Amino acid sequence: MQGVLSGFAVIAVVIVVGYLIGVRGHLGEQGREVLTKLAFHVASPALLFTTLAAADLSVIFSSRLLVTALSTAAVAGVFVAVAVVRRWGVGRSTIGALCASYVNAGNLGIPIAVYVLGDASLVAPVLLFQLIGVTPIAMTILDLTEGGGAKRPLWQVLLTPLRNPIAVGSLAGVAVSATGVRVPGPVLDPLVLIGNMSVPAVLLAFGISLRGSTLPLRGADRAPVLLAVSLKSFAQPLLAWALAAAVFGLKGAALLDVVVTSALPAAQNLFTYASRYRVGEVLARESILLSTMLSVPVLVVVAALLG
Repeated sequence: MQGVLSGFAVIAVVIVVGYLIGVRGHLGEQGREVLTKLAFHVASPALLFTTLAAADLSVIFSSRLLVTALSTAAVAGVFVAVAVVRRWGVGRSTIGALCASYVNAGNLGIPIAVYVLGDASLVAPVLLFQLIGVTPIAMTILDLTEGGGAKRPLWQVLLTPLRNPIAVGSLAGVAVSATGVRVPGPVLDPLVLIGNMSVPAVLLAFGISLRGSTLPLRGADRAPVLLAVSLKSFAQPLLAWALAAAVFGLKGAALLDVVVTSALPAAQNLFTYASRYRVGEVLARESILLSTMLSVPVLVVVAALLG
């Protein structure tokens, strides 16, 4: 359980530091917005590029990833279906669907994979799937709905992913990995250094956002938050277990792998996306906070039952 506790402890400390920065006002009134823009436009694209440029893309073609993809699509689809009925709006529904299905495979998934699963590379398929498949699609939807969903020419719609720095960083990294191009050290090293700012910037911005915020589940976003957290914390790992065991016949370490990765909480960078597009910010913040808290006992139970 050391991996579960240490991973959460690191995240909690940085969020608390961000909260204290917000309380003391060290970064001024625009501190959170500056950190969010830094992460979205600069640091996160650099991190995604350097991560994917050195990745083995062959790991995405496996039964484990198929389980993850199916469970992700299922819980996201449930949220979207409810959102359509409740008329929560496209942008808000997109953020909610991400909070219900997009796991924290980076800064939390890696330490947990090391200490619980014994191999950090086991989160690579999930990380690649989210970066290559989920993120560009979600960013394109948010870009197209920004500004009230005004109609645009077809060529602008097709080029939407190329206007988003997150998608561009991901796709560029995939292109480098697929072609086998070696990025020179003088080019790669600054990108690695800049990319290292991404996770702390996201966590600090998240902590600052907690200043003056109400307790979770008190506002107008109570229903979508409850739905997103329930799907993320309970439905997704249960569905992953059912698919892995009953459909794909996974057992032992392979079964533990897919269930643990599916039980990870919603990723903190989802709050960055919500803040950037100014939609579903409360939904993202509360869903991330609650799913992170719930994932501790859920991961302990999963490790005890399947480990």
